[in-house]
Amino acid sequence: MKLYGINNCDTVRKARKWLNEANIPYTFHDFRKDGLSSEKLSQWEASLGWEALINRRGTTWRQLPQEVRDGMTAESAHRIMLDNPAIIKRPVSEHTTGTRIGFNAGEWAQFLQGEAVL
Repeated sequence: MKLYGINNCDTVRKARKWLNEANIPYTFHDFRKDGLSSEKLSQWEASLGWEALINRRGTTWRQLPQEVRDGMTAESAHRIMLDNPAIIKRPVSEHTTGTRIGFNAGEWAQFLQGEAVL
């Protein structure tokens, strides 16, 4: 499993704690430290949709000018996410069962069944 996010994000911390407690091996990729490639972002956009990737509750979103938020398209969202990865909902997880956004312990236990020591 590969987990993408920002190290100081509370939801990322909860997900990592849950994975550690369930003895599920994973690697963590910090957007801020490790960057994010356009290719990886394009993969997520294709499987999840760019709208689902945008965190409209966070500070980064609120700091965008209103006209940018109102006129956002797939192309502009891609550029904004590459320039400001903190605007991406977190965590993004990749596993053989699929790619997901966010963390919910019950859902993760279901899609990772057989790997977790629950």
